[in-house]
Amino acid sequence: ICPKIEKPQALTNIDGIIAKSEALMVARGDLGVELGVDRVPFAQKLLIKKAKDAGLFVITATQMVESMIEQPVPTRAEVSDLQNAIWDGSDAVMLSGEAASGKYPLEAVRAEAAAALEAESVKDLLMPRIVGDVCVDEGNKLQEMDDSKRRTKVVASLGPASWSEEMIPKMIEAGTDIFRLNCSHRRGGDFERVYPLIRKTAAEMGRKVEVLGDLQGPKFRVAELEGEPVMLNNGDTFEFGICKDDNDNIRPGRITMKPTIEQKALVKACQPGTALLIEDGIMEVKVIEKLSDTELKVEVVRGGKLKARKGVNVPDVEIDCAALTEKDIEDAEFLLQLEPPIEYICVSFAQKGQDLQELIDIMDRLRIPAEKRPKICPKIEKPQAFTNIEGIIEKSQALMVARGDLGVELGVYRCPFAQKLLIQRAKQAGLFVITATQMVESMIEAPVPTRAEVSDLENAVWDGTDAVMLSGEAASGKYPCEAVMAEASAAREAESVMHRIRPAAPSVV
Repeated sequence: ICPKIEKPQALTNIDGIIAKSEALMVARGDLGVELGVDRVPFAQKLLIKKAKDAGLFVITATQMVESMIEQPVPTRAEVSDLQNAIWDGSDAVMLSGEAASGKYPLEAVRAEAAAALEAESVKDLLMPRIVGDVCVDEGNKLQEMDDSKRRTKVVASLGPASWSEEMIPKMIEAGTDIFRLNCSHRRGGDFERVYPLIRKTAAEMGRKVEVLGDLQGPKFRVAELEGEPVMLNNGDTFEFGICKDDNDNIRPGRITMKPTIEQKALVKACQPGTALLIEDGIMEVKVIEKLSDTELKVEVVRGGKLKARKGVNVPDVEIDCAALTEKDIEDAEFLLQLEPPIEYICVSFAQKGQDLQELIDIMDRLRIPAEKRPKICPKIEKPQAFTNIEGIIEKSQALMVARGDLGVELGVYRCPFAQKLLIQRAKQAGLFVITATQMVESMIEAPVPTRAEVSDLENAVWDGTDAVMLSGEAASGKYPCEAVMAEASAAREAESVMHRIRPAAPSVV
């Protein structure tokens, strides 16, 4: 007998329900409607702990990998939610529409199995979350509605959906604490227009609003196509090299990259056995022979249709090039001379402390006084950053867990545990921590977040993050204000029960 817990009354009467049961399902769909979606993650933890203490088999269900109804891979938030359920003690995770009517039922099963396997491999390293005795009826506590109590900041990326004169005050009113200026999209005077608008609007509203400038960092992409997209079939061998001239484009049998300093350094660093991931890891090729510093022979490990200008990641290699490109230096000079000064500046793909020294050197050259220097915030996106984290922290005042590229480089299933370790270590060092990428990804198209997204966000708050970030949800999505309000509401609710939940990661050394 397996009761589905979907009504608040069940939390009050849980002892009687458990007495007649051998299993229990945390059915987050209707429970989220009845209880409120922001109150479900805490109730879920209480239910799992209570049921496990009673020896029941526990199933966590509903919107686990909801995006896989339409997509072949889960989001960062979905993997995080699923693994947190397993770390809390869930015996099973369930697929609903993903398996019954979705486009990728087999991939959804494999995704849940892979996430569960990885979570189990590190479970012994994490501590129990609930502090003290379990009273499941605590899940019925009133929802926290007073936003003045919220300490976790919401970072909103600006873009066409949110940076107009009409939208900036609405975004602030919705709960934005920090606006992100993404230098990847700096063009046409947009930043010059929007920066004074942010400062003027915040002052008029009497709100403290900070600004984060995000340097693009080195970008690695394949070149243009000679003709149609090229099929990469498993087992095929290809040339992979730097363009020999302007006409050396991608064609059957050959993949090329433009001859930038960074991309030449990437190809030079590759050795036989090196894996190159293309288009966020959708495709993978492996080096089987190094012909020269600019030419490789590769074998297709995971195929697909290769289009122009798709991103390339090389997880196993520390690329020997400057962290700041010419564009980054120009963007940094612009950001550092804004008045009033910006509060944070991000360095993308930081691999070691020296990468941050490059930014410090620019501040020194521009003679930026100490009181006007923004907090340096490395974005942790490469596995090499974990090895060199102490040197990175030494030169930083903040840190961003940038789960997009980190998920590609490290593997999406290893991200949630890495995230916990990074947050814990950065907090031990006194840094301001931002958790970013695919937090409420579904809100690019939908006005409300999924159960998995709320759970992921609240677990990040319980782990100690100081801020949660919106990317496309705020910059180009259909519901930027609603996304801000969703993050603020979830963070507020998570904070209201923080005295009952300890961070999962022990002290990190």
